[in-house]
Amino acid sequence: MENTSVLGVIGGSGLYRLEDLENIETIEIDTPFGSPSSPIMLGTLMGKRIAFLARHGIGHVLTPTEVNYRANIYALKSLGLQHVISVSAVGSLREDYSPGQIVIPDQIFDFTKDRERSFFGKGMVGHISVADPYCAFLSEALYNAVAQTGAEVHQGGTLMTIEGPRFSTRAESNAYRSWSMDLIGMTACPEAFLAREAELCYAVMTHVTDYDVWHVSEEEVSVEMVVRTLQQNTAHAQQALRNLIEEWDPPVDCACHRALENVIMTRPEMIPAETRQKLDLLVRKYL
Repeated sequence: MENTSVLGVIGGSGLYRLEDLENIETIEIDTPFGSPSSPIMLGTLMGKRIAFLARHGIGHVLTPTEVNYRANIYALKSLGLQHVISVSAVGSLREDYSPGQIVIPDQIFDFTKDRERSFFGKGMVGHISVADPYCAFLSEALYNAVAQTGAEVHQGGTLMTIEGPRFSTRAESNAYRSWSMDLIGMTACPEAFLAREAELCYAVMTHVTDYDVWHVSEEEVSVEMVVRTLQQNTAHAQQALRNLIEEWDPPVDCACHRALENVIMTRPEMIPAETRQKLDLLVRKYL
């Protein structure tokens, strides 16, 4: 399936209410990995098409573990997209990344355990490189777009992904800080790794909603606190997207778009026909 969208956005429903979003349509996409979390909403912003996907489903009905990350990324890839932005709520594990601020991280630490984290398997083996898990171009462009909104924004940091859906214990939170983690969330992994396997440029705009539970002088993290801060930051997120689209000028060639080059270990003649067909969208140019 092909369309003319230039940017995919994975996030919450607040981003769907852009006042100047035009020509809105909703499409259902089925994938070899099942159905995405939600139908994909397409709209035109400043003359460019954008595709929105609600990570937790319409009405927030999926836990971080229940999200079908493979179907979400595959569905966006099937639209012909090359660039995807994630919008996520996170907790801060450092004093200077305060609630209400926005951070564009440059590293990930995967501490999840119960998720399908790769498109490969079933007779096809691939070893993707994720030393630098976020696209440098898209992260820089996203940082500049957020900075123009006047929001307090930081560039860089390690985002730790825990399984959830519960929040951390105080002992866990302090342990993560001792490991030099900067942010903590529940959805960055395996989403970022799957985006790399799909050869998509991927970056994340994280909204700091709390200090997790390590900061004893601050209120403990709660759903009410997360929702309140996200609502306050919605305007910044929306304006950042407008800024990004207005100055949209991605490089013609990015290393993200060649991420599967020389990573498939299995001899082509040994790949089962069913697996080859299932992954055709991702690997056909290398086989």
